[in-house]
This record gives sequence, structure tokens and C-alpha cells, in this order.
Amino acid sequence: MDGRKGYGRLGSVTGIALLKIDIQVEDSDKYKDGETLVKSPGRNVILVYSGNIASRSFWSEHSCLLKELGSFEEDINKVKPEYVKSFEFVRKLLPSTWIVVRIDGRHFHGFSEEHEFEKPNDGQALNLMNSCAVAVMEEFKDIVFSYGVSDEFSFVLKRDSQFHDRHASGIVSVIVSFFSSMYVMKWKGFFPEKELKNPPSFDGRAVCYPTKEILRDYLAWRQVDCHINNQYNTCFWMLIKSGKSKSEAQDYLKGTRAQEKSELLVQQFGIDYQTLPDMFRQGSSVFWDKEDPTERYSDGPDGKSRKKVVVEHCNIIEQSFWEAHPNILDEER
Repeated sequence: MDGRKGYGRLGSVTGIALLKIDIQVEDSDKYKDGETLVKSPGRNVILVYSGNIASRSFWSEHSCLLKELGSFEEDINKVKPEYVKSFEFVRKLLPSTWIVVRIDGRHFHGFSEEHEFEKPNDGQALNLMNSCAVAVMEEFKDIVFSYGVSDEFSFVLKRDSQFHDRHASGIVSVIVSFFSSMYVMKWKGFFPEKELKNPPSFDGRAVCYPTKEILRDYLAWRQVDCHINNQYNTCFWMLIKSGKSKSEAQDYLKGTRAQEKSELLVQQFGIDYQTLPDMFRQGSSVFWDKEDPTERYSDGPDGKSRKKVVVEHCNIIEQSFWEAHPNILDEER
């Protein structure tokens, strides 16, 4: 259907607000509880086209809203914008600190089961996450590094970043929403035979770290967590596939140490944990690669070469990684 045809029924729509009002109604539905008919409170959603929701006439015509929102002491047209905005709370992040925005999948356990992700690791699902992280970094140049594992990603903004004036809500919301949108847009590229049954969603938070050393401690913590969780999950799902129930597998692994888990994988399943894909064991590091002189190309009249975002699966706990890529946390970049 041509979207333009719908406008004919609305007349002039300039400046019109479309409201979706969820109101409680007296005519409730009925359902059968055993043999007894019981009234159930119902709610209807109505669409209202109005040119001026600030007028008292609008609220008079839709008195049901007053039951939901309360009445007004004075005409809403007299309310000053400064008064309304005074209730907004702006959390501005500390200056001269490394901002880390960590996003986590919301209800991804159920999401992965519904879409039949391979256990304990689905390579395509992880590569989809990595691809979304690359897109985020390409879109928001203040992000200098990101690290991801499973359904989470941590994005590091440069220390002197003024992105969204360092307002936490703006920074978190734009990164989370962009990542979620890219996940949907890129889904078919990684799962061409699978339908996206439900939209993914992620939550996020912003934390400031005052020094590079503390920032690296945070990233090291995430990578250690990646190893611990992956080793446990590998053992857990191999036990499940061998015939144990989930509770039996949990009891079997309770109290075991890392070395014992490695021996379990070798002795019972012939798996050397150290030979598993690096992406599973070490997560994914995404960053702007240093310039390669052999691959330079012009980016304008000044002849500057552009960098590219790369994904690597490596040990970021050791000093050697940061020595090999000093530009990542270079405060003069």
C-alpha cells in the first residue's frame, strides 16, 4: 500500500500529535475459571489525532485521561518550559577519565534457546556481536577499543571525549540503541536460514576509570571472566550431551578447579581446552588498527591515510598486547 494514500484521511497533519492512550475500561472481558465466570479488568488502546494537546479542550474531550494522569490546577498553556525541564536529571561523567559503556543482552538465555544457538558457543552468533561492535566503533569515532564475550560488549571512549557532553544517559542510550539496531539489520547476513523471531534488547551502563592502569584492570577482569565461564560451560554442555541432566552436570562440576575441568575434558571427551578457538577462550578485542604503509590510500587533499577497525582474539591481560598497539590508549591520538 502506498503510504501517501493514508494521508488523505487525516487532512492536514502538520504539527499533529499522534497519541497512543492505554486506558482502563468498565466493559471487561470474561474468562472461565473452572466453572465460574470471572470478570477480568480490561484496557483498551485508542489512537487520537489532535492538533493541540496543550489545550484544556483536548483534556475535556478525553476525560478518561484525567483519571490516569490527574487533573490540572491551571491551563497547561501557562506552564513554562523551564519549569518542566527543571525536573530532568543530568548525570555528567567525570572529566579526564576513561568512559566504559558496557552493554549486556537482556533475557539472552531465552533468546539463544528460541533461535537454537549452538551450545556452549555459537560462532555465528559471536561473529554477529563482533560485527555490530565494529559498526559501533565506525559510527562513533571517540570509541578507541571494545572487548566482547558472549552477549556483552564493553566500549572504551577516549579519556578527553566530549561525546554527548559526557552526559551518561545520552552516551549509553545512543550506543545501546545503535548496537541493537545493527544486530537486527545484520542478522540475515549471519543466519540466512533463520528467522529473527523476537527483537534483541540490551541494557547498558557507563563507568569512569581515572587511569590507564585501572582501565586495563577492568578489561583483564572481563577476559578472566570469559575464560572461567567458557571453561565451565564447555564442561557443562559436554556432560549434557553425554546424557546427564542439567542438575546432574551442575552437581558434577560443583567445587571443581580449572585444572580439574581441563582434565575432565581430556579424559572423558578427548578435548584439549587450549586448542579450542581463541574467540571462545579469549573473547573478541575490537580496535582501530595502526596504519599499514603498504595499504595506504588517500583520504583527501592532505593525503592522510585512514585506519580500519579490526577484530582480534588475543590475550589483552599481558603487557605485550598494549606494547604492540600503543596507539589504542594513546592520550594524544
